[in-house]
Amino acid sequence: MESRNFIDGEWVDARDGATMVVRDPADDASLASVPRCGAREATACVDAAQRALGAWRNTPAPERANLLRRVADILRVRRDALAALITSENGKPIEESKGEVSYAADYFVCAAGEGERLVEETIDPRGRPFARRATPECLGVVAAITPWNFPLAMMARKTAPALATGCTQVVKPAEATPLSALALGGVLHEAGLPRGVVNVVTGDPQAISDAWLRDGRVRGLSFTGSTAVGKDLMRRAADQVVRLSLELGGLAPLIVFEDADLDAAVEATVAGKFRCAGQTCICPNRILVARPLVQPFTRRLAERAAALPLGRGATPGTRMGPLINDAAVEKVRRHVADALARGGRLLCGGATVPIAGGCDRFFAPTVITEVNARMLCFREETFGPLAPVAAFDDEASALGIANDTPYGLASYIFTRDPSRAQRVTAQLRCGIVGVNTCLVSDATAPFGGWGWSGFGREGGRWGLDEYLSWKYSCHAVEAPHS
Repeated sequence: MESRNFIDGEWVDARDGATMVVRDPADDASLASVPRCGAREATACVDAAQRALGAWRNTPAPERANLLRRVADILRVRRDALAALITSENGKPIEESKGEVSYAADYFVCAAGEGERLVEETIDPRGRPFARRATPECLGVVAAITPWNFPLAMMARKTAPALATGCTQVVKPAEATPLSALALGGVLHEAGLPRGVVNVVTGDPQAISDAWLRDGRVRGLSFTGSTAVGKDLMRRAADQVVRLSLELGGLAPLIVFEDADLDAAVEATVAGKFRCAGQTCICPNRILVARPLVQPFTRRLAERAAALPLGRGATPGTRMGPLINDAAVEKVRRHVADALARGGRLLCGGATVPIAGGCDRFFAPTVITEVNARMLCFREETFGPLAPVAAFDDEASALGIANDTPYGLASYIFTRDPSRAQRVTAQLRCGIVGVNTCLVSDATAPFGGWGWSGFGREGGRWGLDEYLSWKYSCHAVEAPHS
């Protein structure tokens, strides 16, 4: 396993030799030391990407596409080894990690196809003597800052469309989970990516991002992470007018109407809420249930949650692993304590569970009912395995609660009525809606939010738009001779 930085096609250390340790969140065991880099190395990445830009953007789209498909093939062949790496640094169950590797491969396949279909467009003239055209051009050198919860897939989601459009890229993975991103750098190299086209640097996030945002050669930045950091990046990107694509926090409502299939709604809620120990931006954070269904829904939800096998991600049969760090555990504890102090009723969980040889980060799947809008878990993203349930009386009140937030990433609806599903979907202020499902992510679909959840889209043809600038040309055309 390579743990050095990947810059200009070479594996390199920090110039001053500084390192930082990557640890397994399950037991704090040291996995590797990676370079702790700063502005100098960040600038070296941009230097390499700038040198590689001319040749890469002039590479024919089919050749770029073939390389992306080779990357996908390698990812699929190495699925089990890459999944084990993800689980070791992130903690998620091994089956979830295997799914993440396949998901990452899908992004390369999708971007390959979309890149081949990206062509100059002819605009119908309003009459002679002009011919009008719109030509897609890559932005140039672009940057990506990726999160720790999907360390391989989120880099793939940013790197694949950037490469498909002809951009070159510099990448900074999360400090907690850099090994998966470095592994993807190795896969790109093995697939034949020319040197300097993608560069991966680990280290100080402030120093690295400052260097990129102050460097006029970096024309775009894609970031997935917290809203607070996203707002800070917006302020710092202003001086160089860097184009941003931001996928930020969420506070997803899940609405169970009185005509819903109760068993299906419970199973979907469990799958959506407790995946990656509740540490996903689109997991249900506010569960709203029609008053007549509250008792049977919460009873079944608590039964299913309490039965989820909790343990190390590498242990067969584990359905939920540890939280990423101690700060994450404390936030969940704070939200649970606040909800109970304000009248919530604990149905299951509510505390960490001892796991032999493990850290105190295994937080039991937790269900709290009789929740209200004054509680922290209804106003802030918990990012942990807490399922807060509140009752609603009618469709209008459910929509009012769901939309009472500055966030707008994902929402979920459970109903057997197609008309209601269509009506409510149209009124939800968010970028993604799941109807009778919480499994909404797909490499071919546009992923992104509104408001404090950010802007820009990743996935499908929409994902390529973030790396393109369209050039309009108007050509004088001679009138035909009579």
